[in-house]
Amino acid sequence: MNEIFGWNNLIFGIYPYICLSVFVIGSWIRFDREQYGWTSASSQLLSNANMRLASNLFHIGVIGIFFGHLIGLLAPYAVWEAIGLSSLGKQDIAMYGGGFLGLLCMIGGLMLLIRRLTNRRVSAASRTSDTFILIWVLVTLGFGLATTFTTAHHAAQGSADTMMAMAQWAKSIVLFDPKPELVASAEMVFQIHLFFGLTLFLLFPFTRLVHVWSFPIGYLARSYQIVRTKRNLVAR
Repeated sequence: MNEIFGWNNLIFGIYPYICLSVFVIGSWIRFDREQYGWTSASSQLLSNANMRLASNLFHIGVIGIFFGHLIGLLAPYAVWEAIGLSSLGKQDIAMYGGGFLGLLCMIGGLMLLIRRLTNRRVSAASRTSDTFILIWVLVTLGFGLATTFTTAHHAAQGSADTMMAMAQWAKSIVLFDPKPELVASAEMVFQIHLFFGLTLFLLFPFTRLVHVWSFPIGYLARSYQIVRTKRNLVAR
């Protein structure tokens, strides 16, 4: 039991801070020293077949899952009470909403992976890290989807204890008061999902995922661009 608790404390009490430290410091160093590699390395020019559909499904899923986790895990419980949402109601939203977004992301991600592995031009231009991080995201996602079945079992029993424990654990990490014992009683599928999810932050600075930091927010409010073709110039 002591050995198990020791591993639990290492992975869910210490490891999160290692991952987050590498995530922040590594991203800053890479931006400072390797801005020419600070790109999504899009391969759409090499092959456009199904690229838009796959990319949209993947990114919509990823963005939705990220903010879903962020709000679901870190929002104070008083917020949910204020809008009249019980812990079971919150769990249902996480289960069905997260499951739907997870399926979108999984479909898009698998399409992107198959394209990267089978399209000769795309494969030749790919780095090992591109394929590796995509597979890691998909495995993490797979375990996340697997937790929905366990959560459905909890919901059928009228329990939201595991979901509440996960939220309390996440808040304890953010508040620098880690409580890894909150994860110790969770099913293995939740623990594996957490480990893979935490490791994504560790891998983040060393992959193309850094392009997330360059999301062009200003693009949404930019002015219209005026485009003139050569034909219009000749006519004048």
